[in-house]
Amino acid sequence: MKPLRQSSAGEHPGGGSSPALGAARAGRAGRPSSGTELGERLRAGDLSAAPAVLNLVENRTDAAREEVVLLQKAVAAAALGGEAPGHVVGVTGPPGAGKSSLLSELVRTWRAGARSVAVLAVDPSSRRTRGSLLGDRARIAFDPTDPGTFIRSTAAGGRLGGLAPATRAAAHALAAAVDVVLIETVGVGQAEVEVADVVDSVAVVVQPGSGDALQFLKAGIMEVPDVLVVTKADLGDIAMRARRDLAAALRSLGERDTRVVAVSSVSPVRGMDDLVAALEVHRDTLDLPAMRRDKRRASALAAFAAEHGERGLRVLGGPRAAARLLVAEPAGADVPALVNVLEHHAHAR
Repeated sequence: MKPLRQSSAGEHPGGGSSPALGAARAGRAGRPSSGTELGERLRAGDLSAAPAVLNLVENRTDAAREEVVLLQKAVAAAALGGEAPGHVVGVTGPPGAGKSSLLSELVRTWRAGARSVAVLAVDPSSRRTRGSLLGDRARIAFDPTDPGTFIRSTAAGGRLGGLAPATRAAAHALAAAVDVVLIETVGVGQAEVEVADVVDSVAVVVQPGSGDALQFLKAGIMEVPDVLVVTKADLGDIAMRARRDLAAALRSLGERDTRVVAVSSVSPVRGMDDLVAALEVHRDTLDLPAMRRDKRRASALAAFAAEHGERGLRVLGGPRAAARLLVAEPAGADVPALVNVLEHHAHAR
């Protein structure tokens, strides 16, 4: 469990003064904190840095991009194999399945076990303001005075896949400060497979009694979940039937290791400890540094192909040749930097 510091902290968790954090405090008083300062604060468990971090990663200017690189270096300086050690969990599923109420109970369960939690709730974008259509306090119940909890709604910006453009950078920065980062996707259904490329573990939420519970798992989504969550277990037989159907479908696809957990987010709340345990068991099976490195490279390749098409890939010698170019890059390189590498090679040919 990571030690948490209040916004006034300029000390190491074990006591004493940190020069870097002292400089960050001075920076907050007279000028915006740099990426390095924000990264130092996150590594010290100072969640008060989180709003500034998210504002930075959402900024599209070149100057902000340079600061994000410094932030990522600072976050990774003393982390697990160059990766922030917090567990990044994605929660996805169709609208109305109960994702927000599920997250409310998950946050309570983790906090009851003294685990710090950050939630990034990705919302549809407002057509008027281009910002998040819904507010986090209207969707997820939490204690705003709790220093071990941070919740932020971000706008998807019309992007398919259920995530905002800066979600990956934000999640992995916050993973340096908290034990668990939860990402709730927009909830548009079959398009939401992108989350699997960003998180360590994916929980796909299914609502029983909504027709064929397996329909939305088509089009590749059956390959996404590490844990399947049947909500509204208080409905009794209909929820248990959905759980049995999903387990049978997974067995037919050879996905026997994927847990199916039934939960209820209404009183009496049930199944949350089982869900937390299933997610933690999955995390324990992962080589986080290798997995995150491979996912960043795959995401960069997909982003390059989306921007430049098959012609762009042919210039690089095809997908396999493009992938080999990325293998030569540092393990901690982020997606924008890897895309730049591919574009540089494409322009040089």
